[in-house]
Amino acid sequence: MESNYSSFDNMNLPHSIDAEQAVLGALLKDPSCLPLVSDMLRIEHLYLPQHKSIYTAILNIDTIGGRIDPLVVLEELKKEGVYDDIGGKTYLMKIADAVPSTKNVESYIKIIIDKFYLRTLMETARDILEATNNESDSPDDILNLAEQKIYNIRSGRAITGPARVSDIVMSDVFERLKKLGSDDIKVKEQYMGIPTGFSYLDKILGGGFHRSDFIVVGARPAMGKTSFALNVARNIARNKKVLFFSLEMSKEQLAQRVISTEARIISEKLRTGEITDADWEKLGLALQNLVGCELYFDDTANINVNEMKARALRMKDVDCIVIDYLQLMSGTKRTENRVAEVSEITRSLKMMAKDLNIPVITCSQLSRGVAKNANGDHRPQMTDLRESGTIEQDADIVLMLHREDYYNNNPDEEKDPNSVNIAEIIVGKNRHGSTTTVKVAWNPEFTMFSTLERIKDDQ
Repeated sequence: MESNYSSFDNMNLPHSIDAEQAVLGALLKDPSCLPLVSDMLRIEHLYLPQHKSIYTAILNIDTIGGRIDPLVVLEELKKEGVYDDIGGKTYLMKIADAVPSTKNVESYIKIIIDKFYLRTLMETARDILEATNNESDSPDDILNLAEQKIYNIRSGRAITGPARVSDIVMSDVFERLKKLGSDDIKVKEQYMGIPTGFSYLDKILGGGFHRSDFIVVGARPAMGKTSFALNVARNIARNKKVLFFSLEMSKEQLAQRVISTEARIISEKLRTGEITDADWEKLGLALQNLVGCELYFDDTANINVNEMKARALRMKDVDCIVIDYLQLMSGTKRTENRVAEVSEITRSLKMMAKDLNIPVITCSQLSRGVAKNANGDHRPQMTDLRESGTIEQDADIVLMLHREDYYNNNPDEEKDPNSVNIAEIIVGKNRHGSTTTVKVAWNPEFTMFSTLERIKDDQ
């Protein structure tokens, strides 16, 4: 094994100084090619630290509306202590004069990016070899590590070391703002929140669920958390690819619920088979709507987070993961107790959301104490999350479902008409904004939640 490491150390990391000089020279010679370059080339793609500094200086000047030329760039580099007056001026003039043609800048960029990926693959191979040699991790953990690292390279998000805040702002924050302001709706959608299908909830959450968010949906049994998760998954799957893991219900049961909601057929009919001709017509139309729907169900029992992540990676381009539900999941490590195990699971779920850069939605049971509230208010609170551990801490968003009419089982007591078939989505935690309560309509016949505005429009 030692000889393998030494062979890595003796190998030169792939790079092309000529290509890097050509791109930077093109920017100094013809600043009009900056939009093309900045759209393709990131700071970390460059190999030489000096070249990274030059490119950063050019981007900084462009951001404040300055004119890009070698002397202005030199002043920016002198402030950062990268070059002195004589050496910096000589080098900048040299690369500006040496560029063969600014028309070929796209070809030069591709050379730089290819070399960057080769360097990253070499570093990844070394990391995997070290993990294998240490034998402290299980083979499954090493496979997951390898799969994740290769995925990061493929998706253009290779792991790098610490980065300066200005570099992050230039490469990521400003890039995101530019894409959000794009006239191309497809480009814009890549950086917007994913709508849940509940308009007011989306408004509170800043456009819906965002990439890398870990969302917990808490509710007592029979409150409709699975139905809510399915409704949200179906709404998102109208335009996105959704992977739904169910540890409680089978794929057939889930599909049955979806078709019941889609066709507006009472769910009991699908269980008893009492389907009328009109119902069959509704089912046919509903099926047509679902043919192109990218909603996928996985009902594997005892699945853990690493296995979920691996399946999402193999499917490719998954936009959202939904899990029903947290308390049925098992951890990957031995822990002292169940609370510690749930804590490990929630941390892993948050890391999965971050690594895959997609929202991960997980249903969670609430403790029985909600039903026994001394002051008569059954509304759940964050502390009611079962085996809470780090659930509240790790989650970016916590939503809790509440239906007050569920607790009114006395046939002699008159029900409040304002609470019948009205559900509350309590936003208990929102890392990106405010917390509030959103009221929605609940239709038990179709196991369906919908916005109250939609119900009013239908009437």
